Amino acid sequence: MRIFLTKGSKLVENTEDQFLTEKEIQMLTEQNLHEIFKLEFVTSELQLPGFRIDILAFNKEFSAFYITEYKKARNLSVIDQGVPYLNLMLIHKTEFLYAYYQKTSQQLLKEDVDWFQSRIFPNFH
Repeated sequence: MRIFLTKGSKLVENTEDQFLTEKEIQMLTEQNLHEIFKLEFVTSELQLPGFRIDILAFNKEFSAFYITEYKKARNLSVIDQGVPYLNLMLIHKTEFLYAYYQKTSQQLLKEDVDWFQSRIFPNFH
């Protein structure tokens, strides 16, 4: 993920490798998810059978879930992980809806979500 600093009225990309761990950048993203992506943070470390989702978010505009996965190195494994996550989401819709309810106290029904607008965001650092 690209990180920007403000210099006067301009944004300048920060090229320093200031994040030591995957967890540090994940926590920073979680705390600023709405400002960065206009997404509502739902939960982190969501456990599903055989998988752990780094960040689960919800896009109210499209009524869709967004999954963010973090990797230290740029490789295809994070892309390969994305397809099973989307398939898993379609199988375990109830767990995603429950995670949303736990965070917001708002009930979403399966038909309230556009499951095919859901996305995976791979983030590298």
